[in-house]
Amino acid sequence: MKYRKLIILGFAGLLTSFNSLAGNDTKRGQAGAVELLINPWSRSAGMAGANSGIIRGVESMGLNVAGLSAVRRTEFNFCNANYLAGTDMRINSLGFGTKVGDGAMGLTLSSFSLGDFYETTNDMPDGTGIVFSPQIFNFGMAYAKNFSKRISAGLLVRGVSQSAYSASVFGLAFDAGIQYQTGKRKEFKFGVSLLNLGPKINFGGDAFTNRGTVQGTGYSQSVGLLTAAFEQPSMLNLGVGYDFYVESEVMKLKLTPCFNFRSNSFTSDQYQLGLQAGWDERFMVRAGYDYQEGVFSQADASNANLGPSFGASVQLPFSRSKSGELMPNNDDLNEGAVKSKVFGLDYSYTTTRYFGGTHRFSIILSL
Repeated sequence: MKYRKLIILGFAGLLTSFNSLAGNDTKRGQAGAVELLINPWSRSAGMAGANSGIIRGVESMGLNVAGLSAVRRTEFNFCNANYLAGTDMRINSLGFGTKVGDGAMGLTLSSFSLGDFYETTNDMPDGTGIVFSPQIFNFGMAYAKNFSKRISAGLLVRGVSQSAYSASVFGLAFDAGIQYQTGKRKEFKFGVSLLNLGPKINFGGDAFTNRGTVQGTGYSQSVGLLTAAFEQPSMLNLGVGYDFYVESEVMKLKLTPCFNFRSNSFTSDQYQLGLQAGWDERFMVRAGYDYQEGVFSQADASNANLGPSFGASVQLPFSRSKSGELMPNNDDLNEGAVKSKVFGLDYSYTTTRYFGGTHRFSIILSL
């Protein structure tokens, strides 16, 4: 009973935050650390992020950390994203989750490679000959707990690090999430999550110092320039999904439509639809659509994504349970059941307005 009251209060707190995070297009461009808006994971990207209410395992640390509690033993996930193909931008992400008591602990790392940049100045607009590569690195630690067979909640603390030449910044962001599932086979799922909450941060470093002469004297000294602090791009996710089962003697098919409403604090809101079809928990295909105001108009578009996305997965069990059954990681297993070790490959493609789209490749190992 005390857990139920706690979860209800948590839901109330997250929903109360909705007003403060409501989409505000007049604040566009005023947030920093915008890489936090990019989904680095393949499976959820293939559904356009519509699966925040149903997401499970390591990938949940990108949409709704409460889903991390579904890790049954140990799970690894590595994803390489060719972001906006043709720009030489790469995102490498590594996730790890392990079972701890009634929940799970997780670590997530994301490194953004933006390629080489050439320094220019007012005096040398064609370049100074100095080449540098901006560094963006995010890492997070998370814990999620099952409060009952139907309710889970989690918290993630993320470090945000950026550096370019001789300027750098570091800050903290916090994610929180709750998931609820019900039905005979837990087929109905609902989730709420808040992402990227944190204090304002600002850049510093030698890039913001100048050497000058003190007025009226012959002395010179270094003078530091103040930089404006920026907010982080916080958002609210409200997600829901439902599993439909079509089973026969030769095949077990599961269809999962899902929907997510995302309220952004520094841009317009998003409405995301997704559908996944899975055969025997071994082969899965998925598609999604991310709608945002202006997506159909090139003049009013607010980001490079066109909306549609697609993905597919293959899961190969490479060990059996003691009873000899193949039991991959899914929500239908009875409590205490021993699942097989699984090796998985994922691919997703997100269409973009310019460039060659975004390709993501993932390797998943569930032990």
